[in-house]
Amino acid sequence: MSITAIITGTGLYTPPASISNEELVDAFNTYVERFNQRHEAEIARGELEPLQPSSVEFIEKASGIKSRHVMDKEGILDPDRMCPNLPDRSNDEPSIQCEMSVAACREALEQAGRKAEDVDAVIVACSNLQRAYPAIAIEVQEALGIDGFAYDMNVACSSATFGIQAAANAIENGTARSVLVVNPEICSGHLNFRDRDSHFIFGDACTAVLVERSDEVAPDQGFEILGTRLKTKFSNNIRNNFGFLNRGDESGIGKPDKLFVQQGRKVFKEVSPMVADLILAHLESLSMSADDLKRMWLHQANLNMNQLISRRVLGREATREEAPVILDEYANTSSAGSIIAYHLNKDDFSSGDLGVICSFGAGYSIGSVVVKKR
Repeated sequence: MSITAIITGTGLYTPPASISNEELVDAFNTYVERFNQRHEAEIARGELEPLQPSSVEFIEKASGIKSRHVMDKEGILDPDRMCPNLPDRSNDEPSIQCEMSVAACREALEQAGRKAEDVDAVIVACSNLQRAYPAIAIEVQEALGIDGFAYDMNVACSSATFGIQAAANAIENGTARSVLVVNPEICSGHLNFRDRDSHFIFGDACTAVLVERSDEVAPDQGFEILGTRLKTKFSNNIRNNFGFLNRGDESGIGKPDKLFVQQGRKVFKEVSPMVADLILAHLESLSMSADDLKRMWLHQANLNMNQLISRRVLGREATREEAPVILDEYANTSSAGSIIAYHLNKDDFSSGDLGVICSFGAGYSIGSVVVKKR
């Protein structure tokens, strides 16, 4: 009997603090008013363009987002600061990403009926890592008491699906019996809350997925990974230039491109068809069609984008059951988004039901994982 990879458990850490659109807009517009007052003379002389206020209506129409969970609320809503207040911890304390990861991993293990000693590997896959080394994944491995190996990886918003393929590969080639793929996303740390076009986009969360060997799992347990497909194509339309070499050019410190920047319209136009085409080609390679799918757990970046992708895949408008939405509460949580959708919307599956987990983002990068309920 051939060995396949099975997703047996998922976990979700949701930060306790939440920011509504109303709260975010109020803080942003206070900042805008103060900025325009402070630069009134330059604006009057035409030397500077006045900043434009944001609105709840604009945010919801542009994105479908209504709120977001964050690791720190007060710093973000302070018009004089407008970024999270997350103080450094000593090297003897668990890092903040480790803390989030452990919480999500423990839920995934509990759901699967496993313990740390049953796990061989940890992959921490996310858009932003708080340090270069030692790896956050190795810290998580140590905190959980896992005897095996661990490593970090970054494929922006597609990190989770790329991590699942890496886990499935390890399972199928015998490198590991079970692998935890963890996605600790603190997106509020790289978001420019002073930018009207993007200040509302991101939230924070952490997800975890346990992937195991099929011969060590009950026949009716979990979701079998039928196939994975990955694609990347270089683009500057979503970019973050923050990095360790910034200290070598002091003139660049503080520039907006050291935070998240994107050309949203170009991203929408270019990525949406790529995602739909990849899903359809992936299904065809597995001798399946879109009609075989019970659900699509899509990356939660933008409601309009997801509706377009699901429409292109299905050939019609998708229902909320077919393409569940969680970004109204969580906003864009980068790689964690599609896994949150999967975690919260998989328990109604019966044996044989099919679904696809799909993520997409900077790079460009796209990851598709087709699964079947056992």
